[in-house]
Amino acid sequence: SSNYLKASPVSATSGSLSVTEIAKKVSPAVVGVSIKSQGNPNMFGVSKDEEGMGSGIIINEEGYILTNYHVINGANQVSVIFNNKKEVAAKVINYDADLDLAIIKVTENVKMPAVAELGNSKDAQVGDPVVAIGNPLGKELLGSVTSGIISATSREIAVGNTKQTLIQTDAAINPGNSGGALVNSAGQVIGINSAKIGGDGVEGLGFSIPIDIVKPK
Repeated sequence: SSNYLKASPVSATSGSLSVTEIAKKVSPAVVGVSIKSQGNPNMFGVSKDEEGMGSGIIINEEGYILTNYHVINGANQVSVIFNNKKEVAAKVINYDADLDLAIIKVTENVKMPAVAELGNSKDAQVGDPVVAIGNPLGKELLGSVTSGIISATSREIAVGNTKQTLIQTDAAINPGNSGGALVNSAGQVIGINSAKIGGDGVEGLGFSIPIDIVKPK
């Protein structure tokens, strides 16, 4: 019989997408989060605005965006850059410093280019293919896509003063990717990438906050 030609039931039910399809589906729902904060005063007592950049995930039509707390920490001005380079004003709505999560909201009346579909991080298994989408080094590399697998599903990592259980991946995650999306093969967001963990010169070790932690909040 020609049974062996049939796709395995696993991929048939989960509707596996190619990396190209995932990027097309999810990239418009990932934004740049640009912040301006007051720098330290210089010897003349003048402080220069410092700019920072991270990533965020649009979670509904109203313009609520999920990002890392450390991306917006200390910001006195926040703006969001859509994947078509359009920049709009935003404000911080809520945050949880221990979980390194924050919600910001677009304050201008604009239509969201896309809304991310949230998956279940508890279903993630070691070896599952994943795609990370974010802005690794600021505006120049907006919407970069990297791919890899889940290296571990529940790593206990010390983040600041707290221990967090994180998804480990070998998809490349760089500083500006913080707050960006870790996406499964169905194109659903299963984690929020946090480049704060790991450190310089570490290759193939990315960590992501599981989306299941975020959902109840």
